[in-house]
Amino acid sequence: MNIDRVFAVVGSALDAQRQRLNIIASNLANAESTRTPEGGPYIRRDVVFQASPAGQEFSNVFANAFGDQSGPSGVRVTDVIQDDRPLRTVYDPSHPDADDQGYLHLPNVNPIEEMVNLMSATRAYEANLAVMETGKTMTLRALEMSR
Repeated sequence: MNIDRVFAVVGSALDAQRQRLNIIASNLANAESTRTPEGGPYIRRDVVFQASPAGQEFSNVFANAFGDQSGPSGVRVTDVIQDDRPLRTVYDPSHPDADDQGYLHLPNVNPIEEMVNLMSATRAYEANLAVMETGKTMTLRALEMSR
């Protein structure tokens, strides 16, 4: 297995998780935002990951891991989508952003769900760092053996 390929795959995973963490932070920061530049309340966002190249079956990925260089080159964020769940509605006629009936439309962000996503993304990031550290150690050991 090519160690450069390991670093490329891990690097792409780190970048994808970094983008996911940025979106989660944005969701949490705007959990109560009733006004956005687009108009209306903030709408929760999420990232869509895709393996690169797409369409690899597990048997091919497994075979590629043992020498074939045409295997996947990592993961990438293909899109940032808006969550289609309904907005939260509360009755607050004193709020300046309330509608004619006195209802305030709040973002569809659930802070508990976002914290779970944050922990998941953080763990994935840490796991990829561990793989990178292992790859670095293996490379250094291989260099020491070639002396």
